Amino acid sequence: MSYQQNGNWFRQIQRAFVFIRAYRGSVFVILGMTLAASALEVMEPLVLKYLFDNLGSGTLRALGIGVACLFAIGITRESINGSSNWLAWRVRLGLNANLMEATVGRLHSLPLAYHREESVGSIMTKLDRGINGFVGALAEMVFNILPAVVYLALSLIVMLRLDWRLSVVVLVFAPLPALIGMWAAGEQTQRERTLMDSWSKIFSRLNEVLSGILTVKSFVMEDEEKKKFLAGVNGANEVVLRGVATDTRVGAAKNLVTLLAKISSIALGGYLVYRHEVTIGTLIAFLGYVGGLFGPVQGLTGVYQTIRKATVSLDTIFSILDAHDHMCDAPDAQPVKALKGEVIYDRVSFSYHRNKPILQGINLCVEPGEIIALVGPSGAGKTTMMALLQRLYDPTAGTVYVDGMDIRKMKQRSLRRHIGVVFQEALLFNDTVKNNIAYGKPGACRHEIEGAAKAANIHEVIMRMAEGYETLIGERGSRLSGGEKQRVSIARAILKDPPILILDEATSSLDAESEALVREALAHLMTGRTTFIIAHRLSTVVGANRILVLRDGQITEAGNHAKLMELGGYYASLVKNQTRGLLDQKAA
Repeated sequence: MSYQQNGNWFRQIQRAFVFIRAYRGSVFVILGMTLAASALEVMEPLVLKYLFDNLGSGTLRALGIGVACLFAIGITRESINGSSNWLAWRVRLGLNANLMEATVGRLHSLPLAYHREESVGSIMTKLDRGINGFVGALAEMVFNILPAVVYLALSLIVMLRLDWRLSVVVLVFAPLPALIGMWAAGEQTQRERTLMDSWSKIFSRLNEVLSGILTVKSFVMEDEEKKKFLAGVNGANEVVLRGVATDTRVGAAKNLVTLLAKISSIALGGYLVYRHEVTIGTLIAFLGYVGGLFGPVQGLTGVYQTIRKATVSLDTIFSILDAHDHMCDAPDAQPVKALKGEVIYDRVSFSYHRNKPILQGINLCVEPGEIIALVGPSGAGKTTMMALLQRLYDPTAGTVYVDGMDIRKMKQRSLRRHIGVVFQEALLFNDTVKNNIAYGKPGACRHEIEGAAKAANIHEVIMRMAEGYETLIGERGSRLSGGEKQRVSIARAILKDPPILILDEATSSLDAESEALVREALAHLMTGRTTFIIAHRLSTVVGANRILVLRDGQITEAGNHAKLMELGGYYASLVKNQTRGLLDQKAA
């Protein structure tokens, strides 16, 4: 390991220890208990020495004392190990929770650009394997390796006092497991990284497939997707199997070293007993230490591997915690207490990653309570304009003002609390209808929730459900129709009571009957609010105060429906194209 790598993992470990500060007391107690257990293990061979050296005394006193001591040592050691194991798991679970809180909180705070670059499946795999891998490695280092060091040190002291010649024989073999472990560590570390990357890709694809299962079934791609998944799993398993083969060879080599150390100790010890230079009890005690010694020695040989595994996991965790957040609140950002709903775009331009500009020099002033419709071809910048208003992105040039204040001077969360959004596909959670409606206002009372549902024309539907407002609606609202899901999302926006409202293709995927109910609900929702309507179905924008036509990132036409029809430009052509079929049928 190079000096730079050495310093890197050391800094990572230092950072990671921040997460267990709250459990320092428990960690010290565990260490004390495990050290006591290690000391008891060191005493056990000495009791065996006493027992066998005194068996020929002609009395059973030595036997009784030896057996009683072994029993007491065993009971005490197991009690200590049981208590320390319970406490260690308590610390592990607490550390896991702390890491989860930090990483999940970070994921929630990161800008939308990060989530568009990282797939959900990849993030979930990194989160799970990274945190569990680090917690396991840390637990091994703190709760297993340190006690092993203590046992090793005490054992060596006792062994040298018993007989230095036998100790030298054992010490000849002791470094070999460490050398074997270091030889295998490079391959093991690379394997961990390969597996982390492989499983991230596998579950990223699986998440996409399950989320789009309707498309998969429609194109009869179930078997192909299954083959792709199994091919990925088999590839990862092959890496595991190759690793198992390596680990098996490494383990066998270490066990062979242990066997050679025992045989050498027995050979030399037997010879010394034959020459009456050591007692039978000394040899038995010594063999007890040899048997117990190579377990900690082999554990210590895994320190390097354990640390490298921990660094792989920490790389994953810190890749989330250290992800660049260019959208964080400014130091002087102010919370938003109340808004009237005035919105101004002042020479606003925007592009993704220095690509072709999505918006170019947008100037727009919207009065409180005004209804603005945005129309134009896909990719013209309509949704991007609304993303900038919510400060999901920052303009590459220009400024967005709300009530005369640059939104970059507002705290993002408080700004978004004053903006309601109804999307084309309503995102509902596998929870009760009540909780889905109250999602934007968790403390809402039942009366408020029902009032919002009635305004959204969904109350009667809910009351016909098996458990009314307590009915679980399934993942993504799968137990509701498209129109019902949309009205639940509208009820959610009504309950939030925002001064600014964004309707992003809110009726485009509905049938005529559902659309009529949703339109009536939207009429309640838009009353008295600054509203932005994004729509391709132009029948939904006819009543807007102003209709803005976006093309190539610029506002090319502006006015109400009648004015734009008189203008005879792009908007008028869109209206004619959408009504041509109906007009042709009427003429026929």
